[in-house]
Amino acid sequence: MKKRSKRYKEASKSLVAEKSYTLFEAVTTIKKFPPAKFDESVQLNFQLGIKPDQADQTVRGTAALPHGTGKKIRVLCFVKGEAEKIAREAGADYAGAEEYIKKIEGGWLDFDAIVAHPDMMREISKLGKVLGPRGLMPSPKSGTVAVDVKKAIKEIKAGRVEFKNDRTGGIHVMCGKRSFSEEALFENAKTLVKAVLDAKPQTTKGDYLRNVTLAATQSPGLKIRSGALSIVEK
Repeated sequence: MKKRSKRYKEASKSLVAEKSYTLFEAVTTIKKFPPAKFDESVQLNFQLGIKPDQADQTVRGTAALPHGTGKKIRVLCFVKGEAEKIAREAGADYAGAEEYIKKIEGGWLDFDAIVAHPDMMREISKLGKVLGPRGLMPSPKSGTVAVDVKKAIKEIKAGRVEFKNDRTGGIHVMCGKRSFSEEALFENAKTLVKAVLDAKPQTTKGDYLRNVTLAATQSPGLKIRSGALSIVEK
């Protein structure tokens, strides 16, 4: 059994057993927990009522968090020619083509997101086995394969997050830092919840959001009250 810290146990004392919270209540409760020695990430965790083994029930999308994630995102952009300059001016930390393909093949992974021009996809497809399992492979569905690489880079830098269900039907996405104001965390979390709701597959039946919790890195998870409206309202 995992040993819990004194701070975690202290935070747990303020929780009422079996209580569910509105999203705003969960945010304000987390803000009151004893602080850690670092700025904790705050994450939303969804358990969806989908059949993840069926392709037509995959839940995937992006959300542009109004207050960003609070995390510096290192972006690699696969482009050629004059577009390299455009990518760097847009904020890409790295921009290029063959040289970065070779670096990744050699084990280099010092980046958090990739944007690629469609013309580059054939060349970087060989990196699928490396980037795919890490969730870094560019995809048109996630907006990371784009002709307008400038726009895609700026959106990622500004706080756009990507989500996709795992093999158990779960989604786990960062929605900010504990140092954010209550209002900023709430607005970010609300935006993310709405994005997951909008991504509901048409073939899904029954309860879609079976369980939603909000938690900081070293805090207990707070169960969010069921029902779409109660989740996104204060």
